[in-house]
Amino acid sequence: MLKININQVRNIFVTLFFLFSIVIIAQPSTTYAAAMTPIGVVNYQLLVQQHPDMAQAQEKYKAAAKQAQDDFNAKSAKMNDQEKQSYYQQLQQGLQQKQEEIFGAIHDKINAAVKEVADAKGLTIVLDKSQVVYGGEDITDDVLKKIKGK
Repeated sequence: MLKININQVRNIFVTLFFLFSIVIIAQPSTTYAAAMTPIGVVNYQLLVQQHPDMAQAQEKYKAAAKQAQDDFNAKSAKMNDQEKQSYYQQLQQGLQQKQEEIFGAIHDKINAAVKEVADAKGLTIVLDKSQVVYGGEDITDDVLKKIKGK
């Protein structure tokens, strides 16, 4: 038969009580901290549209797309269908890289401005306004001023 020592049972209960106490104490503070996190929101699409470099970036991309189309038209006339498809995909990849290069710089500038404004306002999280149903401090105008240098 199994003999149970009273001291062992008491130690098990004390240990369990201690562990549950830690869990209960830690749980509300985590929830409270999450509720108090300052959140900002921005209209990212508006920031991209109104960025001072956007018109120039769009012109660069249009020129690159036209150049790719002209190259395809000139070189594909003597190609078979498989070669045309391969060349077209190659040009598409080049255009995609050019797009990332041109517009990526704008996104980097916007992200840096968002971070500066958020840091200045003590915000720890900034979300796109289209993803937020309610709440958050809208910092779009402040970021726009920083981007435009006003």
